[in-house]
Amino acid sequence: MSRRQAGGTPATVALSAAGIAFTLHPYEHDPRATSYGLEAASALGVAPGRVFKTLMASVDGRLCVGIVPVSGQLDLKALARALGGSKAVMAKVAAAERATGYVAGGISPIGQRRAHPTVLDESATAYDTIFVSGGRRGLDLELAPADLVAATGALTAEIGR
Repeated sequence: MSRRQAGGTPATVALSAAGIAFTLHPYEHDPRATSYGLEAASALGVAPGRVFKTLMASVDGRLCVGIVPVSGQLDLKALARALGGSKAVMAKVAAAERATGYVAGGISPIGQRRAHPTVLDESATAYDTIFVSGGRRGLDLELAPADLVAATGALTAEIGR
């Protein structure tokens, strides 16, 4: 069985290699969906505040990752502050896909092509487990916030609004 058939993605491979416990949650992705995170929350029956989206931004010209609840938005100024920068802008979709190796709507914070400075919104610490993209549309991973921090080297800060 191929990695893809078994649900394997760079994210699941990286977590398995690191010995980090996670649960796969596949769901039927609707190609007409425009809010992938809210689609995941609804399909999985999970509160949107517990499902986190992975957003690529650029702080002072350097790509980085912001992970915030799908029920909110990324505060670019807060992201820049958390990373010791002065200005943040959202990355272009093509640049995010190139840098991560994932397609938009399926960008996981784990197992990216290159490591990027990563910040997880501190609201994640209120939960025993959270959900993030598993590396493709229609697949989420459930894991402990501390394990996500360990897997990505993330900082935690208030970056959502």
